[in-house]
Amino acid sequence: MNSSTAARPPVATGLAAHVADGLRQDPKTLSSMYFYDATGSELFQQIMGLPEYYPTRAEYGIFAAHGPAIAAALDPAEAPGPFALVELGAGDGLKTKLLLRELLATSNDFSYVPVDISPSALDGLAASLAAELPGLRTTPVATDYATALAQLAARPGRKAVLFLGSNIGNFAPTERAAFLAQLAAPLGAADRLLIGFDLQKDPRRIRAAYDDAQGVTAAFNLNLLVRLNRELGADFDLAHWQHYTEYDPLTGAVRSYLVSTRAQAVRITALQHTFAFAAWEVIHTENSYKFTHPQIAALAAAAGLRVVATFDDGDFADVVLARA
Repeated sequence: MNSSTAARPPVATGLAAHVADGLRQDPKTLSSMYFYDATGSELFQQIMGLPEYYPTRAEYGIFAAHGPAIAAALDPAEAPGPFALVELGAGDGLKTKLLLRELLATSNDFSYVPVDISPSALDGLAASLAAELPGLRTTPVATDYATALAQLAARPGRKAVLFLGSNIGNFAPTERAAFLAQLAAPLGAADRLLIGFDLQKDPRRIRAAYDDAQGVTAAFNLNLLVRLNRELGADFDLAHWQHYTEYDPLTGAVRSYLVSTRAQAVRITALQHTFAFAAWEVIHTENSYKFTHPQIAALAAAAGLRVVATFDDGDFADVVLARA
């Protein structure tokens, strides 16, 4: 049975606490997890269709070309019983629908649990699944990754966890190692984990993907300030902020920033505090790391995981992992 209603988490309190902490750091920092209000989710859908933004097309192509093999790697025929596909950061489910069709055709007792911080994105996904795959049992969950991981640990039965789109690249190295260990902890011997990794390539292509000519990525980044104005009573003047991104091929890190173009003070009513910004001071809003295959294998081993299968088009790799 499909469900189009997801429980809404109380994000405002968490957002206020995060902003209070992040804007007192040096450099000032805000998490990319708060990009995804309704407008941010819509803007990201536009980004995925941009000519510069190759990751979505690459991963979609991998799923289209290797769907049956990916489904078999996630749900081995020799492993009977109920099976759940749990997707962290489900978004619009465009790529996942290819896999869902394969699993519906081969799995007798199968359900889908999309997890996303954006309730509006989940509502849209649930509606589209009800229309396109009416036989699919779907249970959307609107929450953050930490809560989802805690719920995953208590979930009975076999499961495969999806973490697509190279979202793993949004974590700094230390956080990434801890997150992978959390993902690995609730996995049983028959469970699987599929992670999408954006691969290192021409630095110019990578940078362009995060600073497109149409300015959609800039609007996506700046929308974070619009959200703070709306939800926390901040008075950010967007005329005096700009988007900037850089790529470091030595570390494989794309870093995105919001840049204050003049000295200014910003009042945030919900915090009863005013934050000072120097001219050209930045707020760091996102990391997006790119990987090599040896790095992927090392990350898996450090988390107690082994590589079961790799599906790779040269730009992107979807890697199926299991307990070592």
